[in-house]
Amino acid sequence: MYRHLFVPLDDTDLSIETVGRSVEFARTLGARITFFHAQINYTASYQGDAEVVRITSPDDFTYTYEGRARELLTKAESAARAQGVPCDSMISTSNSPYKAILVAAKEAGCDLIYMASHGRRTYLGMMVGSQTLKVLMNSEIPVLVSATFNPPVSAQAIGIIRDEHRSLAAVLHAWNHLLETARTEGKGPDVGLMRAIVRYIRTFPLALHHPKEEEYLFRKLRERTSVTNAELDELQRQHQREHQLFEDTAAVLEKFAAGSAGLPELDEAVKQYTQFIWQHMGREEGVIMPAAQRHLLEEDWTEINAAFSGNNDPRFGGDTDAEFKRLFSRIVNLTPSN
Repeated sequence: MYRHLFVPLDDTDLSIETVGRSVEFARTLGARITFFHAQINYTASYQGDAEVVRITSPDDFTYTYEGRARELLTKAESAARAQGVPCDSMISTSNSPYKAILVAAKEAGCDLIYMASHGRRTYLGMMVGSQTLKVLMNSEIPVLVSATFNPPVSAQAIGIIRDEHRSLAAVLHAWNHLLETARTEGKGPDVGLMRAIVRYIRTFPLALHHPKEEEYLFRKLRERTSVTNAELDELQRQHQREHQLFEDTAAVLEKFAAGSAGLPELDEAVKQYTQFIWQHMGREEGVIMPAAQRHLLEEDWTEINAAFSGNNDPRFGGDTDAEFKRLFSRIVNLTPSN
C-alpha cells in the first residue's frame, strides 16, 4: 500500500479541492504527503506581464509571483495537520512543471503521485490536463488522477469556507512556530510580524468570516431544520468567546513588546487561543457542514456562495480581499521555515 503521496498544486481554485481529497485519501491509507508547487522562473526573462508588474507594482509582484507558492503550500499543510496527516512541502523553480514534478517526487522518495485534472479532454480521449498527461506518460512512479469537473455550488461554497479556515490555521501555526523558534534559539520573536498576525486575525476571521457564517450559513440552516439549533447556539457563543480570548492574547503581546510580560506568558496565551480555534473549526467542519449538505437547497447554497466568493463587503472596502492576501503572504513568507 502507498505510504508517501506526492501532491502537486497549481494556483487555481482546483487546488482547494485537490488538497481536501488528497488529505482524506492519505488519512485512510495512513500515509504522509509531500505537497509541491512548481514556480515559474520569471527572472529568466525580462519579457511579458511579470516584468511589467515587477516594475509598476512591486507589492503585487511579490504576492503574485513570489509569495503565492508559500501561501498555497502553507494552507495545504494546515489542512493535513487538521486531519493528523504528516506532511511536508517543496517548491521548485521551473518553466516545465511536469519535469519538475517528476524530479521532485523522486527526490522526496514518494511512491504515488496524486494529481487532479481540470477535466479537459485530450487527443487521447483522456479527461486530463496537459501537465497531468505528461506526468502520466513519463513517470516511473505510479500516478493517480483525481478527475475534477465543475463542482456544484454547494461544493464551491464549502471549499471557500474551508480555505478561509486553512488560512487562519496557517497564520496560527506561523505564530506558534515563531514563538517556538524564539524559545529554542534564545532570540526575541519578531514583534512586528506578530502584530501583523494580530491585525490579520482581527480584521478577517473575526470581523468578516465569522459574521458571514452566522448571517448566511447558520441562518439558512436554521430555516431548513431545527436539529442543529443547539450546536449553532454553541458555535455563536464561541464566536463571542473567541473575540474576548483573542483580545486578551493581543494584550499579552503588547505587554511583551513593552517588556512587562515574558515569552512564556505570551507563548501560553497563543497556545490557548490556538487550541480554542482548532476545536471550534473542528465542530463547524465535522457537524455543521455535513448537516448543511443534507438540509440546504441549491438556492441556499447560491446565496451562501455569493456571500463568501468575494470579500468586497462595503464595510471593508473593495480592495479588502487583495489586502488580506498580501498580509497573509507576508506572514507566511517571513515566518521562519519549519
